[in-house]
Amino acid sequence: MKSIESRLRNLLGKTPESYFDEKILSKPGYWGERILSQLVFAYEVSKVEGGKYDEPIEAALAFVESTIAEEGAIVSRTALLAESMLSSVASEAKSYDIICAAHAHIDMNWMWSWDETVAVTLDTFRTMLNLMNEYPDFKFSQSQASIYRIVEQYAPEMLREIKRRVKEGRWEVTASHWVEADKNMPNGESLSRQLLYTKRYLSQLLDIDPESLNLDFEPDTFGHSVNVPEILANGGVKFYYHCRGNDERILYRWVAPSGKSVIVYREPTWYNDYAQPILGSYVPAICRQTGLKTYLNVYGVGDHGGGPTRRDLERLIDMNGWPIYPNIRFGTYGEFYKLVESIADKLPVVNGEQNFVFTGCYTSQTRIKTANRFGEATLNEAETFSSAAAVAANAAYPGASFEEAWRNVLFNQFHDILPGSGVLETREHALGLFQNTMAIASTNRKLALESIAAAIDTSMLEGSGDKLTVSEGAGVGYGVGDFKIAQVERGRGNTRIVHFFNPSVYDREETVEFVLWDWNNPNKAIVVKDSKGNEAVHQMIDQGYNKYWGHHYMRLLIHAKAPACGYSTYTVSEGAGSVSPFLPTDPRVDREEEYVLENELLQVKFHPVDALVVSMIDKATGEQLIDAARPAGLFRLIQEDPGKGMSAWWVGRYMSIENVHRNVKLKMVSRGTVRQSLQYEIEFGDSKLKVVVSLDRCSSRLDFEVECDWHEIGKADKSVPQLNFHWPFDYACEAYKYDVPFGTVVRKPLDMDVPGNSWALGLRQDTGKPSIMLVTNNKYGFRGTDDSLSISLIRSSFDPDPYPEIGNHHRIKFALCVADSIGDRELIETAYRFNHPFNALSGSPHEGTRSLDASYLRLTEGTVAVSAVKMPEENEGKRWIVRVYETAGQRTTATLRLFKPVSAAYYVDTNECKLSTDCFLQANGDSVTFEATPYSVAAICLEFE
Repeated sequence: MKSIESRLRNLLGKTPESYFDEKILSKPGYWGERILSQLVFAYEVSKVEGGKYDEPIEAALAFVESTIAEEGAIVSRTALLAESMLSSVASEAKSYDIICAAHAHIDMNWMWSWDETVAVTLDTFRTMLNLMNEYPDFKFSQSQASIYRIVEQYAPEMLREIKRRVKEGRWEVTASHWVEADKNMPNGESLSRQLLYTKRYLSQLLDIDPESLNLDFEPDTFGHSVNVPEILANGGVKFYYHCRGNDERILYRWVAPSGKSVIVYREPTWYNDYAQPILGSYVPAICRQTGLKTYLNVYGVGDHGGGPTRRDLERLIDMNGWPIYPNIRFGTYGEFYKLVESIADKLPVVNGEQNFVFTGCYTSQTRIKTANRFGEATLNEAETFSSAAAVAANAAYPGASFEEAWRNVLFNQFHDILPGSGVLETREHALGLFQNTMAIASTNRKLALESIAAAIDTSMLEGSGDKLTVSEGAGVGYGVGDFKIAQVERGRGNTRIVHFFNPSVYDREETVEFVLWDWNNPNKAIVVKDSKGNEAVHQMIDQGYNKYWGHHYMRLLIHAKAPACGYSTYTVSEGAGSVSPFLPTDPRVDREEEYVLENELLQVKFHPVDALVVSMIDKATGEQLIDAARPAGLFRLIQEDPGKGMSAWWVGRYMSIENVHRNVKLKMVSRGTVRQSLQYEIEFGDSKLKVVVSLDRCSSRLDFEVECDWHEIGKADKSVPQLNFHWPFDYACEAYKYDVPFGTVVRKPLDMDVPGNSWALGLRQDTGKPSIMLVTNNKYGFRGTDDSLSISLIRSSFDPDPYPEIGNHHRIKFALCVADSIGDRELIETAYRFNHPFNALSGSPHEGTRSLDASYLRLTEGTVAVSAVKMPEENEGKRWIVRVYETAGQRTTATLRLFKPVSAAYYVDTNECKLSTDCFLQANGDSVTFEATPYSVAAICLEFE
């Protein structure tokens, strides 16, 4: 005899799928679906109860089968009689509840333009408000603060309706983030700002308690980084909803390395769904896993908005009246999570990141990735120096402007924008927002630096004047295209002043470029001195003059020092000697060409034919860091198998890997005392690659500056071309370390792309020897496997945008770092320095109250990294907020040294509310000492006298 399950499946396969569309409940389609759905549900209940109800189910099923055999259909009489035969199941059936939470999954600019996103939002909300007028029990939930911002901007009358429904409890605001964001590529500070700006904005806009915004609703986000629970808990978020990144637990407590946690519901079916009678079949088994008798049914048309339909509501109302079925009610996520809290101590615990899915998204649409990295980095520096200028020089702090810029960055972190899974219009809007972001961030960064410089006493540095100068004011806009502050000249005559600003909380010494405008005495030697009159090592980059909009310039490299989170002052002036006279350049002797970069720490040799790195010697130990059988520094053209589809989302199986180092044009371009560089050019396919590799004075970092004129096109019937950089190790590597938001994660070797915020490192097993680290300025996709590291640089996916990279002149910087320490704090600082070089600001001689060199903030103790220095959003008085995260997995005592005394210090949360905590915190003059627990994120508010 066939089992109950097989017989039910057989009957369901014969039932019209349009059972409810007919809308006439007396028709056979409706009654058949009604009784079969109840039979299926009853059988699932019986399975949970150990077959307790199999007998009445068998009888009712046999009756239905015989009726179909006799009459050819299921009519109302048959269904009602069968329901009565199942009456013994009714009580248990009604012990289950289904909370139906309606929502509209509105993708921000996914396959359409911004104006269409606005239209989708407003049209969807009008439908929801109309349905609320007709169905008094109907409730609706909506995430994403940016959506409410659309209503505020474009339909303020509708906003008043929404606010009324919010007050009634029928419109649930599930937005704790500006958008449903990617959780792997934004840095920790960005994920914190998602919370900060959303809670402030929505609580004021809708007049609601910010504590009610305690759900992070991320149904479609492509993976979830390890410190997400820590970030959410610090921002007052207790609950998490997601669908991707985990295929095991449904309901669990997700614990961060710090020990902080959130309660998570992983959608077991799907988040875009219609109301369907068959949903009852899921309920008993899912409830058995969750430990609740209540199932959360998420429904509503999505991706392009729309939300639940009238049909959905009518179905749910009708199904609630079925006798052998769960109780169904319109509800909210908040109602469900309140039930979950009652069993919170019984939930299974899950640790670690919830990854991976859609690994192509770490590389697709490279310009959007660049926008994210530079937007984050520039805002970090702008806020830091604006905070210093506000307290030290009484400058205005542009908090409202920073919030606008941050909103742009946060919007572009939507899970289909930053991952690059959008269309041309997606990219165009994102890059438009990026331009506005940089206008705000870069401008205010420079204004802050100028405000600080205006207070520096440089009167003793004045050289010979030049009243007929053309240099003063030269260089407007120069450098902005490289995301630097504009390199405008403010000096004149034969002595120029330059201030170097260091955004790091540690003293730094590095090579920095200075632009010398309209220097009119090329015959005199140039001398560079620090503030104490000591000569600094420098190197001329340019031979002769470069023209720029009516002016000319030369570029110097200066090996400079600058104190932590502060500045130093240098002068460039005429020396006593003269430059070497011009000599004919015809060679006297031919010598063997060597392509070697060498400084105090490293000697790096390149092959004279293909420009691959064939030797790298650690000069302190004499150890060879390259395996002779595996030359390093290899650019590869990879052809990915397109058969999996969704090429923007997935990196396909590698079909071929081509070494592009053929017919290489190679030359040394610099052998100076500050920087040594070589350049090579390669043509491959229809593309061209220009690479400059540099090694700076006293640096263990080999810098690669890449320009690629990329013309490779992906095709569904051919391949997905990818440009890739590959560096094999000379040591066995059983694990790899990557930076993630507010920390690091160690992963086993994986032959697939994985995300890193900016760097990856191959962990060496034999301690005491250096490991190899790759750090990038605009890339997120790494692959650590086979004792090597690779970076995915460019991918020509074809879906949904057929030409995502064509027309882009790609500019990429990354570095190979020889890491003597694999401590997280040191690695994080190494990457920070690469992504945050010194800012060079031209100065002028004038009186002032500040010294030529000064530090505003220095971290003198503790295993913490600083992620932000800012002024509070409620900008009252002279206060800073300093956010840090612990990096070593140990309780640490950290000390900050300030430039002036601190009158008070206390902990605050992400929302900048004062916290009561047992952690030690003490302000003593210009020092603040505090405790940070292992892997935690902490924010300290400092009040200055």
